[in-house]
Amino acid sequence: MAIRIPRIIKKSVTSGDVPKGHFVVYVGENQKKRYVIPISFLSQPLFQDLLGQAEDEFGFDHPMGGLTIPCREDIFIDLTSRLRN
Repeated sequence: MAIRIPRIIKKSVTSGDVPKGHFVVYVGENQKKRYVIPISFLSQPLFQDLLGQAEDEFGFDHPMGGLTIPCREDIFIDLTSRLRN
């Protein structure tokens, strides 16, 4: 069964490709992958819950210099596919 990445998020390779109205998050338990997502997600209760869980467990010390969400990538994709930007 393939996992389809919705068009509202995308894997990002370089630091210069973040469009206006978006921000970068690093997702993963061991190997972190970089995603560019809409800022509008910050107002979504489901996304806020995910950020709260990450803060409770890991705090705000992010060694990669950005927002890190230490969950499985498939869970992140499933969650964000339910959000509307």
